[in-house]
Amino acid sequence: MVRVGIMGASGYAGGELLRLLIKHGGVDLTFATSRKYAGEYVFRAHPNLRGITDLQFVPNDVSNVAGLADLVFTALPHGESLKYMPSLVSSGLKIVDLSADFRLKNADDYETWYGYKHPLPDLLEKFVYAVPELNKEDVRKANLASSPGCMAITSILAMAPLMKEWGANIDKRHVVVDAKIASSGAGGKPSIATHFSERYGVVRPYKAAGHRHTGEIEQMLSRLAGEKVTVSMSAHAINMVRGILCTCHLFYDGDIQTSDIWKMYRAVYSGQPFIRLIREKKGPFRLPDPKVVIGSNYCDVGFELDTHGRRIVALGAIDNLLKGASGNALQTMNLMLGMDEKRGLEDAPLHPV
Repeated sequence: MVRVGIMGASGYAGGELLRLLIKHGGVDLTFATSRKYAGEYVFRAHPNLRGITDLQFVPNDVSNVAGLADLVFTALPHGESLKYMPSLVSSGLKIVDLSADFRLKNADDYETWYGYKHPLPDLLEKFVYAVPELNKEDVRKANLASSPGCMAITSILAMAPLMKEWGANIDKRHVVVDAKIASSGAGGKPSIATHFSERYGVVRPYKAAGHRHTGEIEQMLSRLAGEKVTVSMSAHAINMVRGILCTCHLFYDGDIQTSDIWKMYRAVYSGQPFIRLIREKKGPFRLPDPKVVIGSNYCDVGFELDTHGRRIVALGAIDNLLKGASGNALQTMNLMLGMDEKRGLEDAPLHPV
């Protein structure tokens, strides 16, 4: 059985990885690290796992990782994976990184979106940016994979069929993404902005321009379109614990019908187990809504055609801790190990939440 471990398992994404791996059945979870909780049972940080596992956290020591695992998830804070990655890569381990440290292929983009000069530029091209619905074969062959940011993967999956199938007709200089994200997207470390009395009841713009996930979206959409795509993104904090809704606006030339757009989405996502096309004519959930994907690895995508404004509104909804983090990372692991990509991820979403 393949041995797997998690570095940085005390955060929300790490906790969901623990939960998924414990019930996976095809891997042996050998260790989980935490600087804060080293020596304590994992249920001290993740009380939902009490009675599920007796695993204890160990320190972030990479010296013996290669002897304990065949594949490692790095769920460390942004900037922390960089410190451990040279040793991990040289050990020959398969790696799935959940941080932002290896998502962008151009080292200069880290100065643009993260404000620092990337110290390991030679490693960037070695990591596959893992969106299995769009580059599954690359993920299968990868030894090193980087899982996308939560708002990035939601927006990419919402717009990818349009860029891939009809990109020549879309104004690639003016693509607009309006993202709304739940409080767990800010992580488990509290601040005045995430304090209950300040967060509850809000729809708060917190990054109206310049959000770092913009670089990931531009990178993938440009690849699909075959030319540079410029994305203008605004992010809002909303009154939910889990979930993301991205409403994306693409302006077009030419003639198009609703049936044409349906064909694009079906052409790209046919056979993709975690994509659901949502465009209902009745009921409360007529378009993607994060409320009905919570607890699952699904990305619900849908669209509306605005002929008056010559605009296609593409929508995506996910659970930010699953398809936006640990679920996509596990799907990536399954593919890298030659397993069924659905393994450990087949639970239906929770409803109501």
